[in-house]
Amino acid sequence: ERGVRFMELFHESWDQHGGLVRDLKANCEATDRASAALIKDLKQRGLLDETLVVWGGEFGRTPMVQGSTDGRDHHPNAFTMWLAGGGIRGGTTYGISDEFGFNVTEQRVHVHDLHHTILHLLGFDANRFTFPFQGLNQRLIGVEPTRIVDEIIA
Repeated sequence: ERGVRFMELFHESWDQHGGLVRDLKANCEATDRASAALIKDLKQRGLLDETLVVWGGEFGRTPMVQGSTDGRDHHPNAFTMWLAGGGIRGGTTYGISDEFGFNVTEQRVHVHDLHHTILHLLGFDANRFTFPFQGLNQRLIGVEPTRIVDEIIA
């Protein structure tokens, strides 16, 4: 841990176009306790306040089973991520979907707003944090206006 500034852990088996009931249960069993243990360990050792934990994927899944394969398709309109430590207000739920979990109805957070918020929590000015691509300086947060989601910050 000494001197480590960034870590990425991943679990690849979430692409459940089929076998959702079986595979989702196995994925949750493989990640739930480990995620909780990580947060508990960081908190007990006084490291949670300075460690930002982000758990999520690049999109969600449709709220209804599709076809006969017991699976769900990609769904970017409404999905869940959780954040802990590193300046996040604990116990906060932000954003509301419709009764089907299909669309966001209140407090929508675009992925670029999430990126802006994460960069802010890491001490970066997201508007100045750029990289060269095809001869232009690009921003991780895109070209449209974004915001820091202050409501989730401690």
